[in-house]
Amino acid sequence: MDIRLGNGFDVHAFTDGDHVWLCGVKVPHGRALLGHSDADVGMHALTDAIYGALAMGDIGRHFPPSDPQWKGAASHIFLSHAADLARAQGFTITHCDVTLICERPKIGPHADAMRAELARIMGIEVARVSVKATTSERLGFTGREEGIAAIATAALVKA
Repeated sequence: MDIRLGNGFDVHAFTDGDHVWLCGVKVPHGRALLGHSDADVGMHALTDAIYGALAMGDIGRHFPPSDPQWKGAASHIFLSHAADLARAQGFTITHCDVTLICERPKIGPHADAMRAELARIMGIEVARVSVKATTSERLGFTGREEGIAAIATAALVKA
C-alpha cells in the first residue's frame, strides 16, 4: 500500500469587490480577493496539497501565471486537474482538510456548501472533506483583514 500526504498553503490579498470565492462557493463580502485566477485561496491550498502528495510541484508549475489563458480562471479547473492526476496514477483521495484563516467573512455558515463543492469537483464523498476556519486573533495580515490565508492537507492511497 502506498500512502501519500501533501500539504498546501496559499494567501491572497483583499481588493475592491462584493464577494469572495472560497472552496468553490461565492461568499458575499465587502471585499474580493486579488489573484491571477479567481483567487480561491482554499481551493488553491488544497490543489497544492494534492500535487504535493504526488510530488508534482504546485499550481504554478501546471498553470503558469505567466500564461494569459489562466487569467481569471475558475479554480475548479486546477483542483479537477490535480484530482484527475491522482486517479491516473492509481491513487484515491481518501481525505482532505482545509483551514481558512481570516477574521471575516465568517466561514461557518458556508462550510457545508464548501465541503460539498470540493467533494463534487474531486469526485469523492463529502464525508472525506473537511473545511473549517480560524482567526489569527487580530494578528498579522489576516488579523488586520488585509487578506485570507489557507492551509490544506490531502491524503492519497494506492492499494
